[in-house]
Amino acid sequence: MKRNLFTAWILSLALPGVASVPGAAASAETGSQFTPGQAKQMAREARAPEQYKMLASYYAKRQKDYLQKAAEEKAEWERRSQNIAGIQAKYPRPADSARNLYQYYMAMAADAEKLEAKYSRLASPDDPAYATGR
Repeated sequence: MKRNLFTAWILSLALPGVASVPGAAASAETGSQFTPGQAKQMAREARAPEQYKMLASYYAKRQKDYLQKAAEEKAEWERRSQNIAGIQAKYPRPADSARNLYQYYMAMAADAEKLEAKYSRLASPDDPAYATGR
């Protein structure tokens, strides 16, 4: 009886992990949705122009997302900056929080832009850096 319960328990833990593996592999193959960890792993293992193109498109999408978030935070920053009287005058003001987020998203967009340019350059076989993979 204990053996059957133990076996059922092990299978209940193992089966959900097995079911998620094909979904993760399919998303990595299409390049539509990478997790940051998958992107880092692919960057370490990339050797073909197609892999570099997938990485470049991933970072271009991230840059676009960060720029969109930065635009939203800039609008929020401007909205919050109009009302700086009373208790909101204490530091950190809500406007400071929005400004900090805006600056963070812009920095992340700049980093994504650099990585997108790097992988776009590596994707072209006529580039001298293509032979070394750097």
